[in-house]
Amino acid sequence: MTYTVTRSIGIDAGHRIMTHGSRCRHIHGHRYTIEAVCEAAVLQAAGEQTDMVVDFGFLKEEMLRLIDAPCDHGFIASLEDKDLLAMFAPTDMTFTSWLEAVAAEVNSLGHCATTHCRLGTRLYVVPFQPTAERLARHWFGLLKAPVARRGGEGTRLARITVWETPNCRASFEE
Repeated sequence: MTYTVTRSIGIDAGHRIMTHGSRCRHIHGHRYTIEAVCEAAVLQAAGEQTDMVVDFGFLKEEMLRLIDAPCDHGFIASLEDKDLLAMFAPTDMTFTSWLEAVAAEVNSLGHCATTHCRLGTRLYVVPFQPTAERLARHWFGLLKAPVARRGGEGTRLARITVWETPNCRASFEE
């Protein structure tokens, strides 16, 4: 037997897939829905999470902190998409030095969340094309450890699903 819990959040974000052969190579946006599924064979035996896999409130807080706060009403871009990133580069420094700072953070953390850009907007730079598939894997990696710490022994993040549209979704699970 396995118990599962699912928590969803929604974000609005722009992106483009620079290598796509059709419409997705253009700048556009989505109302993403991100679902996190956690599972455990045994429910928590004591404490504030008694008889739970993991607290829904905790899961929501972590999803808002790690996904919503840096990405909602922002733009998700690939580090390799230099032409697009040039449009975001702030005017108070050269594009090259700004991009080097962004790349250093991407290489260190796996992403760069910044508002230090031309319009002061949210920009989330990742080392891959921002497809639903890759975003699912990326966000899985961010949520995995907090869920394991909070859920206790036997609780794990089982899957992240990213809905780009009501009809299109991608999932990642280990």
